[in-house]
Amino acid sequence: MAFNPLNWLLGLFSLDIGIDLGTANTLVHVRGKGIVLNEPSWVAIEKRSKRPLFIGAEAKEMVGRTPANVIALRPLRNGVISEFDITEAMLEYFIGKAHEQSIAPVPRPRVVVGIPSGATEVERRAVYDATMAAGARETYLIEEPTAAALGAGLPIGELGGSMIVDIGGGTSEVAVFSLGGIVASRSLRVAGDEMDQDIVAYVRNKHNLLIGERMAERVKISMGSASPIKDEQTMTVRGRNLVSRLPEAVELSSIEIREALSGSVKVILDTLKDAIDGIPPEIIADLMEVGVCMAGGGSQLKGLDIRLSEELNMRVWLAEDPMSCVARGAGLILENLEINRPFLVSPDRAPI
Repeated sequence: MAFNPLNWLLGLFSLDIGIDLGTANTLVHVRGKGIVLNEPSWVAIEKRSKRPLFIGAEAKEMVGRTPANVIALRPLRNGVISEFDITEAMLEYFIGKAHEQSIAPVPRPRVVVGIPSGATEVERRAVYDATMAAGARETYLIEEPTAAALGAGLPIGELGGSMIVDIGGGTSEVAVFSLGGIVASRSLRVAGDEMDQDIVAYVRNKHNLLIGERMAERVKISMGSASPIKDEQTMTVRGRNLVSRLPEAVELSSIEIREALSGSVKVILDTLKDAIDGIPPEIIADLMEVGVCMAGGGSQLKGLDIRLSEELNMRVWLAEDPMSCVARGAGLILENLEINRPFLVSPDRAPI
């Protein structure tokens, strides 16, 4: 790409933004300021006109409590756009809030957005188009495991193996790097949302109690675990009894929730083993020395690092502030775009 003096000059004064456009949460990183926004990826719309009424935390609070003419929804499913116009409005709102952080007026921002490594060409193009329509001057895409590895500080550009496990709301991404390239990768649509559904199904099948996804999420965060914990806990959940059709409260234990989550944890574990099975032994030796890094909100499940470490026979460690790794990694790209260009992917698979 030829040097453009105008783009270079604009780059000096523009807002450089890295976005983790997640199924559950959207995080925005601004160069020089860090994470400036972390809000749920929820939008409340007027049913007939589909006009956005509330976005982010306000919209999530309305889930299950809206009147008949209002719908609260997530415009992304499994890490990709399912409602284009609503996603565009959400991005425009979040980019606008990032602009409010600037003291003086600045040109339209350059934006790097994280996408699942398993996203199709159509899904990539949808993210690119929505970001441009939301007000970006330039838009670049980066696969989420690469962004997470950069945000976690892994030396993915050096000789030697590095491995990242990024567990988000809609997808779990596994990637092994060496010399800036991906040696092996896996993307599966089993992550935080699937765990919430596991809890809903378990409570329904064992206790005949119907609970909402928000209640399931609270239970998961409060006492969900992947391996036995020192102090087992209990928690009261409220919902509707499927037999009597009346409200009821049931006390659940952390042992029960661990049993409910065991299926999703096993799928993630099997995917990790499959990825490791396909890499050269020299890189396996590197990984045994440096360990496996976990990122993403779902990686904070209690005891997950211990469970993976025991099953993989390797040290597994949690990145610092794992939830923001993708956004921070995306933000790092624009600090030196020409050097970091090989990490980017094209929306239509053409050369960047």
